[in-house]
Amino acid sequence: MSHSPKLEISKSIRNLDSSDIADNLFHYDYNTKHLLSLISKGIELDDPSYLSSFRSFEGEVFENFLYEKLLRYAQKNDYIEKFILKGFHQNKHKAFANTLSISEKEQIVYRTKSREISEFDAMFVTKENELYFVEMTLVKSVLKLRRRLRKKKALLEIIFPNYEIKSLIILNDGATGSKQFPSFCKVWFTKEFSATDVLEFITSKNRRKLLPKEKINGKGMIEAHELKLHPFRYYNTMSWITKTLHAHKKHIVDMNFLMNPKIQRYHDLYNKFYIGYLNITDAKKLLQLNDEYKEDQRVIVAIEKKHSEEIILTYYLQTARKRLHLYTIEDGKISKEKKDPYGITVTEVFHINKQMDNSYEMTLSNIGVVKKLLKERFKSTREL
Repeated sequence: MSHSPKLEISKSIRNLDSSDIADNLFHYDYNTKHLLSLISKGIELDDPSYLSSFRSFEGEVFENFLYEKLLRYAQKNDYIEKFILKGFHQNKHKAFANTLSISEKEQIVYRTKSREISEFDAMFVTKENELYFVEMTLVKSVLKLRRRLRKKKALLEIIFPNYEIKSLIILNDGATGSKQFPSFCKVWFTKEFSATDVLEFITSKNRRKLLPKEKINGKGMIEAHELKLHPFRYYNTMSWITKTLHAHKKHIVDMNFLMNPKIQRYHDLYNKFYIGYLNITDAKKLLQLNDEYKEDQRVIVAIEKKHSEEIILTYYLQTARKRLHLYTIEDGKISKEKKDPYGITVTEVFHINKQMDNSYEMTLSNIGVVKKLLKERFKSTREL
């Protein structure tokens, strides 16, 4: 996938030149409560807890700095037709469900009624009908970014089928793993970034008077909700996929439906499809569970997509509305992970469990068959 030479990094962005963004960087709200509490306690600057908190803050500042620079880059670049406004540059709009909009934190998001599905650092449309979403990070090893990119690209392809979806990744010098990015990614490198000046301003007892906010608007600058999208219902689609995977008269899982390119795009977005459940007796044997559970306790079985594109079985045990554990078996070893009580997976499992009647119950023999089928499919795709 090629990228236009009209989207090369400018010297101003490459060198992190702040001379054209006034004092805008200091007008943003930053999540510094934890960092400031550590500073007030007199914690050493090389303490791991301080370094972790400062890096998180510095990442926020880096994102805001680059957004300000991209705004001005887009203003001068005729190749960029539309650029989405966020932060104090856009008009106040609440985040609407099932559309692209601005969150309470003034970020570009796509959300259901209750949960954010994806957040985008920046977004623009080019003259060649390309829609670029932007990722900016100070993380030195960027391999973990790949799954996030896959998910975001899949969502945008679903809701914006008339655009070619691409990504602009902005990293600091020294970042590793950039050659592992897929071809839809264009990568820029800037010099090393520091947020020390912003932290000094925040902690200063005698703050200097800031210049007024310099808002950018005009031709090509649009609000998030102005990009017309294709209707998409997150939970309805998830339920339809679960139902269709289960609907084959002869097979436990409809593998042809699963491997359909359109459905695999949804798999990139959801990362997992739910295909059935185990009763607690069988789940105890498979997952070596020792605790006591209700007789009707279920363990939801999912087909999950790994970084490597391999598709494996995973298991979700939900014992309360917000108490969920993920079990994975790899190379005979069982791992257990507590899921975020406010994350979307908790809501998904609760929602899908209510959908599944007794016909979705799977046996340990069924599990073995599906595992074998998935391994065979993965092996055959690797050999193509």
